[in-house]
Order: sequence, then C-alpha cells, then structure tokens
Amino acid sequence: MHIPDGYLSPLTCAVLYGTSAPFWYLALRRVKKFLTTRLVPLMSMVAALTFVIMMFNLPLPGGTTGHAVGVALATILLGPWASILAVSIALLIQAAFFGDGGITTFGANCFNMAIVGSLVAYAVYRIGAGRAALTSPRRVVAAALAGYTAINAAAFCAAVEFGIQPWFFKDPSGAPLYAPYPLGIAIPAMMIGHLTFAGLAELVLSAGVVAYFQRTNPSLLKLTAPGALRADQEMSPRAEGSTWSAVRPLGAALALLLVLTPLGILAGGTAWGEWSARDFSRPETRQRIAAASQDQAPPAQPPRGLARLCSVWTAPFPQYAPALVRRPAVGYTLSAMFGSGVIILICLVGGWLASRGRRPL
Repeated sequence: MHIPDGYLSPLTCAVLYGTSAPFWYLALRRVKKFLTTRLVPLMSMVAALTFVIMMFNLPLPGGTTGHAVGVALATILLGPWASILAVSIALLIQAAFFGDGGITTFGANCFNMAIVGSLVAYAVYRIGAGRAALTSPRRVVAAALAGYTAINAAAFCAAVEFGIQPWFFKDPSGAPLYAPYPLGIAIPAMMIGHLTFAGLAELVLSAGVVAYFQRTNPSLLKLTAPGALRADQEMSPRAEGSTWSAVRPLGAALALLLVLTPLGILAGGTAWGEWSARDFSRPETRQRIAAASQDQAPPAQPPRGLARLCSVWTAPFPQYAPALVRRPAVGYTLSAMFGSGVIILICLVGGWLASRGRRPL
C-alpha cells in the first residue's frame, strides 16, 4: 500500500499533498496543547509501533504481499488527530530512510493510511463502541471492525489512485506514463488481498490490543471513550501522569516486535503496485506482475514517467537493507530499531518544542 515514486503523476501527487496539508495543520493545532502531557510518550510509542507493524509482510493471493498498518490501534489510543500525525511520522521515516513509499507520493500515502485510515477507524469505533464501559467486550468488537474497515478504506483509495493514472496520463502513443493498470485491474488486485489476509491481520491486531489493555490498563482507552459508562470507576488513574510508566506495556510490545522483526521478510514477493522500474524488464518478475493483475502483461518497458520519477530520491537504507550488513534478517532488525528510535526522538523533540512555546516569556 506504500505507493512508490513514479506510480502517480506529479499532478496527482500535488493534489494529494494539497488535500493532506489541511488535515496535518488541523492535527497539529488540536494536538499541540496536549504535547506537554502523557500524549508525548504515548504518541511516540504508538508511532514506533505502527512503523514496526508495517514491516511484517504477509503473503497475499497472486503472489504479492501486504501488511497491517496499526492505524485503528493508533486511533483508539491517541484519537484521530494525534493518530494522523503518528502514522504520518512513521510513513515519513519509511520513505526518507528506507524507500518504503515515495517522497513525491508521501502526501498520497499519508492521505490513504494516516488520514482516511484514522478518520474511518475513529468513526467506526465510536459508533460500534457507543457508551459501553471501557472494559466491555463491545469495545473489542468495535476495535476489530474499525481495524478491518480502516485498512480496506485506505487500500481502496490507493487502488483508485493507481487506477486513474492510465486514464488521464498517457504519452502520444497512448501508453501509460505512470501506473500502468486501470481501475478494473487495480481495484480487485488491491482489494482481494486486503479484504482477506491483510484486513484480518488488522482486525486481530486491533481487537487483541484493546482486549489486552482492558485487562491491564483500561485508562489507556479513555481518549476515544468520552461517553463511556463508568463501570470502570474503580480503576487506577496510573496512566494519567506524564511519565513513561503509563505506556510501559506499549514499550514491551515494541521490544517484542523488534525481536520478531525478521519474520517480516519470510513472505516472498512484492506488494502490488510497488515494483521497481527494473522489474518491468525481468522475465520472472513480469510473470509475477501479470499473475497478480488478472493475467494482464505489464508494459514491455517501464512507463516513461515512472522511469523518470522512480529515482527522484535514493534512500540510504533501501528495502530495510543496510549496505554493510550481509545477513538480511540482521539488517531488517537493525532497520526496525533505527526507525523506531528516530520516530521516538522526533516525538520527544516535538513535545519539547511545544512545551517551550507555551512557557511565558
């Protein structure tokens, strides 16, 4: 679901940057006043978690791969606006350092996963959970539905963005300049895998985390439960402080995922629509592209616009593989650790700057 550079036209990228910008602005405005509270450690942990969750690839029908996003988890714990920022930060680090998603398409990827994903997850969760107590099983079901709906809404947006490219952006001969497959192929190719495996992974993840926090620290679920029935009045307010102790379970989850990160490269293949320009000239890869695209062969050469834009940014650690590390599993784990650390640092610096801005002169 991470659209690479070259698959969307510059006009499409500009429109989606412009569409995302007001949401980023509103999110910053709404979150800024909370950045001196417990939201800083909570946001840093959640952003790092979403980053690592997206590194666990799953095999999908057609020989492609997909992954959960963790956007419903982020929304339930942070609220939709902080979730937009947290997931956007994770996507920025993925694009800038690892080439997972493009720089030109960063606005599109944020719109799909961070913005649409967060807002859809929030709406579904709030409607599904209603005024149920924080420890109610209804909230587990609502979280499951929120995760499943959010990731599929994000995938559908990406499929539409892929699919409209051949309609509007062609060379004089009529050949696509960017993503080569139309809506009739892009939508089924994206949605079949997300309606099944990736969607179910997001469903289980969202429900499982909410169920876990209901037993261990239900106060972490308060931000998105303003009207909850107070069957939980007796619970400890230990998560209300500004210390890191409140998010210790998230830190433990992050540490566990970092240890398990090598499992993320067991699934072979590439996500649909994330092939490199060179893949269009490789016979074996061309067969896999066709098999995942209703047996429609890709262009013999990479589309001209795609070939031109795909090298607009060279990530220092492409595909989570540091050049000096020979073992892929070790490189993948080190990349996960590095990315998580950078994300936490960004959130801490943001919180520090926000606290300085609020001090009286």
